[in-house]
Amino acid sequence: ESKTQVPHFYLSTEIELDTLLDLVDATNEGRAREERITVTAYLLRAVAMTLAEHPAFNAAWNGDVVERWDAINIGVAIALDDGLIAPALLDCRERSVTDLAAGLGDLVTRTRAGKLRAPEIGEGTFTLSNLGMFDVTTFTAIITPPQVAILATARTVERPVVRDGAVTTRRIMSATLSSDHRVVDGVGAARFLGTLKGLLEAPGDWAQVER
Repeated sequence: ESKTQVPHFYLSTEIELDTLLDLVDATNEGRAREERITVTAYLLRAVAMTLAEHPAFNAAWNGDVVERWDAINIGVAIALDDGLIAPALLDCRERSVTDLAAGLGDLVTRTRAGKLRAPEIGEGTFTLSNLGMFDVTTFTAIITPPQVAILATARTVERPVVRDGAVTTRRIMSATLSSDHRVVDGVGAARFLGTLKGLLEAPGDWAQVER
């Protein structure tokens, strides 16, 4: 229904993750497996910050009315044996990477145990679909109504790039934003991806993790 009734359009970018991945490795050094911070937690924090700067994408299309939400509740696509579900991590606006990592682990566990709470099912404001753990280099995702956008992130791959006239390598992740053209346009989507790319390529204080 979403694919046939919502006028989707798609913009993609490539994000160099070398600095972030080095930070993830350093953060997880010496941590027990169950305490490690995943790349998805960093993605969630960066997405929350991007949505705060571009609130048009943290919205719903309700008939002829666009409703913008103050709360940032990011749905996370989780694979189950019988399909896919995208419950939401609630109130992501001010949550740290550490808090989001813990919340994500709890959300995945309860999703697979069938113990989701009603707000997690029905109050998502934006969705992240991350297939970085699979051999998928790029993909597009379908918007979850009444939300107006969804971000698809794929596997990070090492690629040759040219820097200052010399060939070197960088670890690159593709990110594709699917958007509802009734609510947002290509310029807004490009700015959204630009903000996200800037955060992930040059992680600052927002990416620091408590020990």
